[in-house]
Amino acid sequence: MDASLEKMVDPTLAEMGKNLNEAMKMLEDNQRKAEEENEKKYARKDIPGPLQGSGQDMVSILQLVQNLMHGEEEEETSQAYRLQNVGEQGHMALLGHSLAAYISVLDRERLRKLTTRILSDTTLWLCRLFRYENGSAYYHEDDREGLLKICRLVIHTRYEDYTIEGFNVLYTKQPVIYISSAARTGLGQALCNQLGLPLSCMCRVPCNTMFGSQHQMDVALLDRVIKDDVESGKLPLLLVANAGTPGAGHTDKLGRLKELCEQYNMWLHVEGVNLATLALGYVSSSVLAATKCDSMTLTLGSWLGLPAVPAVTLYRHEDPSLSLAAGLTSSQPVEKLRALPLWLSLQYLGHDGIVERIKHASQLSQRLLENLKNLDFIKTSVEDELSSPVVVFKFFREYSNRDQTSHAAQASTIQHPIISNERYIYDTFNQWLGEQLAQLVPASGVDVVELEDEGTCVRFSPLMTSAVLGTEIQDVDQLVDCLKMKIPVLTSTLQLREEFEQEVRRTVGLLYIEDLSWPGLGVVRYNYHSDGKNDDKQEKELEKINTELLKKLNELESDLTFSLGPEFGGQKNCVYIGMVTEDLDVSELVETIAATGREIEENSRLLENMTEVVRKGIQEAQLQLQKANEERLLEEGLLRQIPVVGSVLNWFSPFQASPKGRTFNLTAGSLESTESTYVSKAQGTGTTPPPTPTSSLAKQRLPGQKIFKRSLRSSDAFSETSSVSHCDDLEKVDQRPPALFPGQEQGPLETEKAEEQKEVAQATKTDTEDIQSDKLRRDCTKAEEQEGQR
Repeated sequence: MDASLEKMVDPTLAEMGKNLNEAMKMLEDNQRKAEEENEKKYARKDIPGPLQGSGQDMVSILQLVQNLMHGEEEEETSQAYRLQNVGEQGHMALLGHSLAAYISVLDRERLRKLTTRILSDTTLWLCRLFRYENGSAYYHEDDREGLLKICRLVIHTRYEDYTIEGFNVLYTKQPVIYISSAARTGLGQALCNQLGLPLSCMCRVPCNTMFGSQHQMDVALLDRVIKDDVESGKLPLLLVANAGTPGAGHTDKLGRLKELCEQYNMWLHVEGVNLATLALGYVSSSVLAATKCDSMTLTLGSWLGLPAVPAVTLYRHEDPSLSLAAGLTSSQPVEKLRALPLWLSLQYLGHDGIVERIKHASQLSQRLLENLKNLDFIKTSVEDELSSPVVVFKFFREYSNRDQTSHAAQASTIQHPIISNERYIYDTFNQWLGEQLAQLVPASGVDVVELEDEGTCVRFSPLMTSAVLGTEIQDVDQLVDCLKMKIPVLTSTLQLREEFEQEVRRTVGLLYIEDLSWPGLGVVRYNYHSDGKNDDKQEKELEKINTELLKKLNELESDLTFSLGPEFGGQKNCVYIGMVTEDLDVSELVETIAATGREIEENSRLLENMTEVVRKGIQEAQLQLQKANEERLLEEGLLRQIPVVGSVLNWFSPFQASPKGRTFNLTAGSLESTESTYVSKAQGTGTTPPPTPTSSLAKQRLPGQKIFKRSLRSSDAFSETSSVSHCDDLEKVDQRPPALFPGQEQGPLETEKAEEQKEVAQATKTDTEDIQSDKLRRDCTKAEEQEGQR
C-alpha cells in the first residue's frame, strides 16, 4: 500500500494516507515501552494543563490520545483494549473525513465538480443496492434528522402558503403525524420539538391485540383513527412504519399501509434493521413492499461495520425547490462532502462484499434460531421462522398437562398480584440470563430488551452488531452451549425459591424479604431481639450482626454466593443468596443461617455484658484504691509526708505497710484483694470458666461432598455410608476391656486390684501436676520479689 501511495500524483494525498496508517498503528498498539513511562505520568492525569508554547509533534499528541482512550483500566485489569474490528474498510471511512477537510480548500469550481460526482455515485449505488428506483439521498449524522427533514418537506408540500405565512396556515388544519407504539422511545416528542408542533399533532397507533403479530401496527384501528381526524378537520400528514421494530424486529404490513396512505394522500416513511435484507437475493414480501414507500432511512454504519459514516435517507420527490426549502439538498458544496466516507467505503467493499456481510448476519440469526428450537424452557419470539434477522428469546418454564391444570386452578383462586409477581420473577431471571450471556460470549453482541407483552427478553441482532464485533458461527455455537449450562441453574433456582421462602418463614429468628428484582434463591435477614433499645442502636446492632453473618457464610466451603445485594435499590441489612443447583439442601442452608446468626448474637451480647462488667469493676477499683491510699496516709502520720523529715524518720524507724491492690475476676465479675497473693506468694487461678457453647452443625458427609449438598441416594453412596459405620464399630471394639482366656473369670480380688491401680495412677498424676504448679508459682514469686527490690 505504501508503494501505491508513492505513485500518486498529489504528494499531499500520499502524505495523508501515510500519516493515517501510522496514526492507526500507533492508536491500535497497546504494547507500552519503558521510555514512555514519563509521558504516561502526566497523560494519566485528568486535570487539564496549560497549552505548551513551543507546541508538540504528532507522535506525542497521538500518544496522549492513546493514553486518554485506554485510561488506567489497562494497568488495573491487564487486558488489551483496541478499537473493535477496525479493518481496512474502517480505515477508508476514517480517511474520508481527512480527505473532506483537504478537499474543502480546493477552488470553487473543482470542489463543485468533485462533490457532484461523489454525491451522484453514492446515491446511484445505494438506490440500486436496496432496490429503490429513481430516488434521491440525504446524508446526515443523526439517524432521526432524515425523518425530520422529510416532515418539513411534507409540510411544505401539503401547505402551499407555509413558506410565506409560516405557522399561521397550520391553525386552519392541524397536521397529524402517525407513529407506531412499537417505535423508538421519544421519537414523536423529538419530532414535535424540532418542528415546533404541539404534542397533540403526534398520534401513537396501537399494535395488534387479537390477530397477527403483537408488534405490528393495527391497520384497521389506524383506518378508523384517520377517519376521525379527517372528520374533525385535521390533516393526516405522514405515517412512520417499521421494517424491523427496535425491540423485536417485526415488520409492519407495509403493503396495506401504503394503500391506506394513498387513500388519504399521506406520506409513508419506513425505517428499521430489516431494510438491510433488500440487498439480498431473496427478500420476504413484507420487507420488499418497502421499496414502494415514499422514503426510507438506512443506517449503513452498523450494518457494514463502518465507523463514522453517515446515515442515509432515500426519498422520492419531484420538486427540487421544496427539497431545498426543507433542507434535504444544499447549495453549499461542502455540505455534500458528508457522503465522502461512505463513497470510499462502498468502493472498497464492492457490491459482493456488501451483500456478503448482510448475508452472513442473516445466517447467524438463522443458526441461532434453529438451535433454540431444540432447547427446553426457551421461548422465541420471531416474525418469520424461515428468515428472521432479529431473534428474541426468553427463559420460560412451561407446565405439563397435569401441572398446567393445577396451575390454572391455582391462578383462578389466587388474585392478580401473584400472577404479576411471577412475571416480575421471570423478568429478573431473563435480565440475569442476558447479562451472563453477554459477559461469557461478548462477541455475540446479545443484549437485554424490554417488550410490552413478552416482558424482559434476550435479543440477538447480528445486523447491528456482527460487522462491528466480528461475530462468527462458532460464537453462536458457544452462545448456545452457555445457554444450555444456564438453563438448569435457572430451573433449579425457580423450583427451590418457594421452598426456601417456606423454610425461612418457619424458622424462628429469620425474616424473609421479598425482593422480586433479585436473580437468585432469595433474600433473608436475621432478626435481632432488642431489649428495650432505641431504633438507632437497634439498627446498628442489626447491621453488625447481618454483616458478620454474611462474612461467616462466605467463609464456608460451598458453591453458593452470598452478598449484600445490588448496589442501588436493594434492601439494607440482608443476606442475598444467588443462583443454586438442584442438589441444594434448603433445610440445611436455612438451619445454618439461623444457627450462625444466633451464635453471633450470643457472642455480641456476651461481649457487651463483659464490657459493662469490666467498666463497672474499674470504677469500683479506683474508688477502693483511693480509699486505701487515704488510710495509708493516716497510718504513716503527717511527719513522714514532709520530704526531708520523712526520709530521716523512715531511716531511723522504717514503716512496714502491706501492699494493697485489687484483682478483677472476669469469671465471677467481682473485685478481690491482693493480700492473699502477697501472703501465699502466688496468684490465685480462680474458678474455671464454662466452655463456650458451639452450634452442632457438623453433618456427616461423604468424601468430597460440599456443604449444603444433598447426599446421592445410590448404591455407591450406600456402600460408603456402611463403611463409615463399620469404622465406628471398630472404634467401639477398641474401647472395650481386654478379652479373657476361655474359662477365665474376673474375681472380686482382681477387680479391687484394678481399681487400686487406677487410683494410684490418678494420685501420681495429680501429685505431678501439683509439683509442676508449685514450681511455676515459686518462679513467679521470685520474679515479683526481684521486681520489688528493683
